[in-house]
Amino acid sequence: MNAKKAPSPRVKVALLLALFALLAGCVTTAPKPTTVEKETVFYPLPPDPPRIQHLATFASARDLGAARSALADFIAGEDKEGQELQRPYGTSVFQGKIYVADNRLPGLAVFDLAAKQFSVVSGSGAGRMQRPINVTIDSDGTKYVTDTGRNQVLVYDRNERFVTAFGGKDEFKPVDTAISGERLYLVDIEHHDVRVLDKRSGTLLFKFGAPGAAAGNLFQPTNLALGPDGDVYVVETGGFRVSRFTPEGKFVRSYGEAGQGPGQFARPKGIAIDRAGRMYVGDAAFQNVQLFDSAGRVLMAFGQPKEGAGGALNLPAGIAIDYNNVELFRRYADPGFALEYLILVVSQFGPNKVDVFGFGKMRGVQYPPEAVPEPEPAR
Repeated sequence: MNAKKAPSPRVKVALLLALFALLAGCVTTAPKPTTVEKETVFYPLPPDPPRIQHLATFASARDLGAARSALADFIAGEDKEGQELQRPYGTSVFQGKIYVADNRLPGLAVFDLAAKQFSVVSGSGAGRMQRPINVTIDSDGTKYVTDTGRNQVLVYDRNERFVTAFGGKDEFKPVDTAISGERLYLVDIEHHDVRVLDKRSGTLLFKFGAPGAAAGNLFQPTNLALGPDGDVYVVETGGFRVSRFTPEGKFVRSYGEAGQGPGQFARPKGIAIDRAGRMYVGDAAFQNVQLFDSAGRVLMAFGQPKEGAGGALNLPAGIAIDYNNVELFRRYADPGFALEYLILVVSQFGPNKVDVFGFGKMRGVQYPPEAVPEPEPAR
């Protein structure tokens, strides 16, 4: 019985080329972007008039909607490791790019909305990140990254080139920063205080807060934000509250307490404040974000967990508000919903992602007048 003759090298090459051509031809159009939801999700729920719409979700390179062939999927896989968020915490937006601090990559995951490209900035040499937690971006594009692996604030320019690092050995354990003029406010979870640095040199100007539960003290502060009047709002994850200080560090008041009702906290983390003074506080235990008015009264909550629902949150962490990139997201909004600004919320757990919400009003809908803020406490 004669054995089959093995194909010649020329035949093998022809067969491989035919296989590749077949795979490449399986998909000829771009995949549908996963950032487009099947249903429109508004908060609060009816019959209340809508104020917040879930717009999009970003978890991997796929969510940018870039075209990709079946051949590319066959060679590189659906979502090649390093092309998706793994353990994100804080986020910021600058000139059409969403930056996400991810401590497992480790580095800054960058979703370029215009170019539809995903990249990771990890730094190199003296600027290599170890455990980045949050990123704050100045108006000139300078990025300040809090790194709890190095216990430093790492500074990069607008082109992601390393500039310098703030913080010596055991000086602080930074989790979050905020910028006001030439000042860099830094929350130190280890020493339970807020450090105020010169944003260019890193020189300590002053600090405020001390360990404890009394008014004006801080316990396990993790995140901070600046109000439109320059006041500093500090989330105390271990203190179950938000403490407010003047720009010079004088205690003003606190918001919230431990509990499970509206206006109470169980594991507060991220915080952001809009231009009207409305305060957004995320809670990793409640799996939602509570919205307060400038007087601290609860307005609503959004992002409650629901499997497969748009805007469902899992261990929400960093929150950011952005007014400059609204145009990039209008196509996701309901045609009758007038967007005013964006709210970005990071989920740390299953799946790791950034959800983008829009704050606004539905055209033609009558909204109740907003409550008049209470008088500010004497300072």
